[in-house]
Amino acid sequence: MARYREANCRLCRREGQKLFLKGDRCYSEKCALERRNFPPGQHGQGRKKVSEYGLQLREKQKAKRFYGLQETQFRNLFDKAVRKQGKAGENLLIMLETRLDNVVFRLGFASSRKEARQLVVHGHFTINGKKANIPSMAVKAGDVIAVKEKSTNSPKFKEIKDMTITVPAWLSVDVNKLEGQVLSIPTREQIDTPVAEHLIVELYSK
Repeated sequence: MARYREANCRLCRREGQKLFLKGDRCYSEKCALERRNFPPGQHGQGRKKVSEYGLQLREKQKAKRFYGLQETQFRNLFDKAVRKQGKAGENLLIMLETRLDNVVFRLGFASSRKEARQLVVHGHFTINGKKANIPSMAVKAGDVIAVKEKSTNSPKFKEIKDMTITVPAWLSVDVNKLEGQVLSIPTREQIDTPVAEHLIVELYSK
């Protein structure tokens, strides 16, 4: 599978807002967007009139990069969202939020979605006591996501026990046990990702 191998901070600069791809760095003065708040490239500081299509494209790219998906993955997920009951845009965001890698990030077990994806692939988590190493796995209401017992002694997870973690209302976390639970599937109002999903629907509907 193709992977993005360039600097992650270029993506934030291209979208004109923080995508929180670098964990703690995004909250510090080292954030590239703080120092160079314009798109990368030699024409980054030029003024451009953005078309309606351009706005739709940028919104799709922003959502895709927030959650770390490739184009094919994102389009396939959108097609599934269209086939489900309800609004396609809202379905899409809910499906993105309930991916295992995103839930691990939301629970505070990783500083970024990219790190969460890596931890999941390396087999550090279980769902309801069973090994879970596929980042795209969809969690369900009632699922318990926990750090595998063999991994609890690693420095990465030991430091989490000393942290105060705030999670969305649809999740709960016990840092001492290094486990969290999906209380319910999130509603659109509970998803704080700054994405105008109707623009994505309009883009793919052409």
